[in-house]
Amino acid sequence: MKRFRVAVAGCGAIAETWVRYALSRNDVEIVALVDIREEKAKAMARRHELTSNIYTDVVKAIAASNANLVFDLTTPTAHKEVVIPALRSGCDVFGEKPMATSMEIARDMVSVAEETNKMYAVMQNRRYTQNIRALRELVLSGAIGRIGFVCADFFLGPHFLGFRTIMDNPLILDMGIHTFDQARFITGLDPVSVYCHQFNPSGSWYKGDAAAVCIFEFQGGSVFCYRGSWCAEGSPTSWDASWRVTGSKGTAIWDGASVPYCEVVAPSDEARFISDVKGIDATTSWDGREGHFGCLDEMFSALSEGRSAETDCRDNLKSMAMVFGAIESAREGRKVQIQ
Repeated sequence: MKRFRVAVAGCGAIAETWVRYALSRNDVEIVALVDIREEKAKAMARRHELTSNIYTDVVKAIAASNANLVFDLTTPTAHKEVVIPALRSGCDVFGEKPMATSMEIARDMVSVAEETNKMYAVMQNRRYTQNIRALRELVLSGAIGRIGFVCADFFLGPHFLGFRTIMDNPLILDMGIHTFDQARFITGLDPVSVYCHQFNPSGSWYKGDAAAVCIFEFQGGSVFCYRGSWCAEGSPTSWDASWRVTGSKGTAIWDGASVPYCEVVAPSDEARFISDVKGIDATTSWDGREGHFGCLDEMFSALSEGRSAETDCRDNLKSMAMVFGAIESAREGRKVQIQ
């Protein structure tokens, strides 16, 4: 059985989930903790009774600990400085989203992963729930026909501390990546273009724009409309957003929390002004774990089996293209083609 010697880079709050996961596996050993703030790493070591050495530089940590896998749990602006050196030091990398703070940097990271023949997979934990898997299977089964119009509403008011409050594009870059990636996952389609209006509503506690409306064209002519706000007090949606997928034969609905369902046109011998419909409840054949643990299960399985992970950086690049296409569109006030 292959042993994974993990260097954890970034010992903030998000690292807690990743460390708990690592400690739950008998094929994983945490051999290094890396953080520019040594006190953060020391506190994590105490909480989890880790004996790993502590470093402030990921390359030195890899060399000293003989790590073969790096968890990149740093802030988005630091991802490039962790991922590229780790890949070039011979390590595979699993990292938090968003992959990068620009499309140029994201492409550089993918290029280095390909150049070094190492895996770089990105956390997209919102693909890993029973309900989204059920919705995807329902949509891709053809039950609602050819996909025409996809809508997602995301309205929440979290009062974060730290980097999100000072980002230029906190909603689109830090959270929109989830919903955009979900849209690709649910439909099996990739984006062609986007028009985005981004703004900061009255009462917002963010420095950057915390709300947006985006219209994406997908392959085959279907349209994905995203409406979101991260400073919406009251009547919140799910963190997984609220979804409506309309096809040529019917509509699938998911509120982001309950079991999805759809209504499709019922067979009839008579022409009707409004068609009769019949309901279909979604089911799923997927039996994996949910959230971060489900995504990490897939990453480790892919690495062990020598295949690309579902959230491999090359796939995630397409979701990042949606993010940066939307930001460019909002900045320039025009429709943007997504490459």
